[in-house]
Amino acid sequence: MAEPTPQPTFFQRHEFLIRRLHSLSGLIPVGAYMCVHLMVNASLLNSPASYQKAVYQIHSLGSFLPIVEWGFIFIPILFHAIFGVVIIAGGLPNTGNYPYKANIRYTLQRATGVIAFFFIVYHVFHMHGWFHWDWWLDNVARPLGGARFAPYNAASTLTLAFRGVVIPLVYAIGVTSCVYHLANGIWTMGITWGVWTSPAAQRRATAVCGVFGLLLLAVAFGSWSGPLRTDPEDARAVEQKMYNAKVASGELDPQQAEHKRASGHLGEETAAAATEDSQQSNGGATKSH
Repeated sequence: MAEPTPQPTFFQRHEFLIRRLHSLSGLIPVGAYMCVHLMVNASLLNSPASYQKAVYQIHSLGSFLPIVEWGFIFIPILFHAIFGVVIIAGGLPNTGNYPYKANIRYTLQRATGVIAFFFIVYHVFHMHGWFHWDWWLDNVARPLGGARFAPYNAASTLTLAFRGVVIPLVYAIGVTSCVYHLANGIWTMGITWGVWTSPAAQRRATAVCGVFGLLLLAVAFGSWSGPLRTDPEDARAVEQKMYNAKVASGELDPQQAEHKRASGHLGEETAAAATEDSQQSNGGATKSH
């Protein structure tokens, strides 16, 4: 008696659609959001006021912000990551046997995708703690070093979160992986969607994607170096002036805004850092601006 024919899996039945949605989600909205996110963070190089202004604009969405975050950031990232794992599981890198540029890029695309996913998971925990429940923040996230970012004290808390050697190194590896994955992903997306099929078109696309990747990497390292060049004492003073102005104008309700400020241990840490920097400055150390 003949054995029954194995039924195709869900992925096999819908592979054409899923692969295209996977590549599209990597560009819009995930890739587009990453570019905006890096440019906003890079504004700290201009001044803490520029960065704080950009953060205020983002949080002016109010109750719509969680909808935007989940609808256009978190869910697309999860979709892209989950089906990225499915795709990776169905292919084997062959750089050892065929060390051509395309195969090396094939392996790097998948390796940087894995690194980027775990980096994003860590980044969201490190800055925001994943969840905004008070119990979770106070008993899980903050004791483990997470939820370091306060939106209404953006530059000062970001600067404190970047202290040390390990965290800047992790972020350098993470943002580099994200940039490569996006730039090379645009090239592979063009293949998937049949935008560039001829060798000449692919060479031109390689050059364009390469230039885009280098420019975005420059922005990424601008956003990376901003916290390292910022004095938390100066940043906190600027943030307080901007906060007072918004409260005086009626744009912010102090009671509703309090949970977005560096209160509790973050406020104490900012004050301690300001005292430390002041002592170092008085002792002859040069502040970084």
